[in-house]
Amino acid sequence: MNVTVAKTAGFCFGVKRAMDKVYEQMEQSAGPIYTYGPIIHNEVVVQQLEEQGVHVIESEEEIRALTEGTVIIRAHGVKRHIGELIQSQGLKMVDATCPFVQKIHRIVEEKSSQGYTIVIVGSASHPEVEGIHSWCQGRAFVIKTPEEAQNLEISADEKVCVVSQTTFNYKKFKDIVEILEKKEYDSIVVNTICNATHERQTEARDLASRVDSMIVIGGKSSSNTQKLYEICSGVCANTYYIQTFEDLQSQNFQSGDSVGITAGASTPNSIIEEVHTNVRIKF
Repeated sequence: MNVTVAKTAGFCFGVKRAMDKVYEQMEQSAGPIYTYGPIIHNEVVVQQLEEQGVHVIESEEEIRALTEGTVIIRAHGVKRHIGELIQSQGLKMVDATCPFVQKIHRIVEEKSSQGYTIVIVGSASHPEVEGIHSWCQGRAFVIKTPEEAQNLEISADEKVCVVSQTTFNYKKFKDIVEILEKKEYDSIVVNTICNATHERQTEARDLASRVDSMIVIGGKSSSNTQKLYEICSGVCANTYYIQTFEDLQSQNFQSGDSVGITAGASTPNSIIEEVHTNVRIKF
């Protein structure tokens, strides 16, 4: 069996940076450590951190109940007022928001203050998009499908700024932008999809088209991993979405002569290596 691991599989820059900040606080801080929301979208990693004393909080009520400690902002970022609340409570705040996400915050803040209507291409319920939306000072819309783009109602005299969730499917973003441009708005389009995301998606599509089976590794709540699975399953019918090797064993895996492996941006190398090693031995 020939097994190929995608070169771009595993932690991206923003995720590695966020994890490094957590480990730094674990070494330096004498008090309790919290992350607002899962630091990254990988359930295995979050559970490991919980076992080491890094606790996840999910609500404003939980922040208000804290009297001491460090709160780390997750890689996806948070709504603007959450950071303000953490600081007003007298807690130490460590911002692990990915710099590429922070860049989008600055763009929408600036353009909305200049009177632009903001169009965010992404999933409205995703933490990253919720955070981006909170930095908009005026009208803002979130869309994720060509149909929503077609039905978007913005008057002809409005200036429009279009941005994207960093992990959005690049091809779908281009399709949506094409629809919006046909509406002839006075618009600017800023492609804020992370380069690493685009490279990962391109490599995954190419690899999946050349193998008998494709394995996509990542957390079930990971948006970028879900998109990798969507892309791979579109060109390789025998595609599997797993979090750990144990998941693969329970899915009646059919390997064929060649297997490709890719992984979402929140997947540790240890899990990728575990899958790579065991798929060669046990199948």
